[in-house]
Amino acid sequence: MSAVVEQASVPVSAAQVAAKPAKKQSTKPHISTPVSLLAGGTAGAIEAFVTYPFEFAKTRGQLINTGAKATNPFSIVSSVAKQHGVGAIYTGCSTLAVGATFKASVRFMSYDAIKNVLSDEHGKLTPARGILAGMVAGAVESVVAVTPTERVKTALIDDARSPNGRRFRGGFDAMRTIIREAGLPGLYRGLVSSTLKQSTTSATRMGSYNMLKNAAEAWHLPQNSAVTFATGAVAGVITVYVTQPFDTIKTRTQSAAGASTTAAFRTVLLQDGVRGFWAGSTMRLGRLVFSGGIIFTVYEKIAGILTGAGM
Repeated sequence: MSAVVEQASVPVSAAQVAAKPAKKQSTKPHISTPVSLLAGGTAGAIEAFVTYPFEFAKTRGQLINTGAKATNPFSIVSSVAKQHGVGAIYTGCSTLAVGATFKASVRFMSYDAIKNVLSDEHGKLTPARGILAGMVAGAVESVVAVTPTERVKTALIDDARSPNGRRFRGGFDAMRTIIREAGLPGLYRGLVSSTLKQSTTSATRMGSYNMLKNAAEAWHLPQNSAVTFATGAVAGVITVYVTQPFDTIKTRTQSAAGASTTAAFRTVLLQDGVRGFWAGSTMRLGRLVFSGGIIFTVYEKIAGILTGAGM
């Protein structure tokens, strides 16, 4: 008993205390889910309203059987504006804006959650991990938000050009009609092509933005809104030409008439050849250059303010 008391009373030296490894405090940057949702959703809403005319022209151009018909984006926009007024250019915009807010929230939340796991101690992602994070975020975004909202938006734009008059009075009416006629699966027509397109788009967009941002920091460029906008715009250009075939097929599958992914692929190839898969690329280029610049600039600014980094 005395031996136990003696052993317990032995003083611990300062050297022994110092020898014990202290718990390492993690300094790895972490973006919380609320910040991702709020910053991403706000960025998505602003981007949707500013760039919608490009999206409208792109979708109309892809729904036209090309060949002799001109699909110049400015011709499409001016023709629709002259015939039906400027407001017609924003047909389906409310649906897209709601969808853009939702899908941008989901995209950045998914991307940041994966980034928090895969990034190094400085919060950086390797190019491969950046592409992987973007791909997974795109797949989640497609299933949760993109496919149903894009289906309604595309059906509205296709319906507006019908010579037999409009069937849909608006986005909610179109959604109700689609569900009534085809059930919930009707909203998910084109899920395969949409997920392929969204995964590829997100992987390319987020991956290229991540690489360009790291390069800008390595070149000691100022980390301000102008550099962020330019980085996002360049990422948008890369994204357009890499992913346009997926977008063209997705649009054909989600038209008012609808088509399977295989049928849409075959129709584009037979009617317009290989070049047909890049139909609407000019219109989409105009949109994604601005879109990439706007969405990343707004996201980075709001996330910076919310986390204190932008104060």
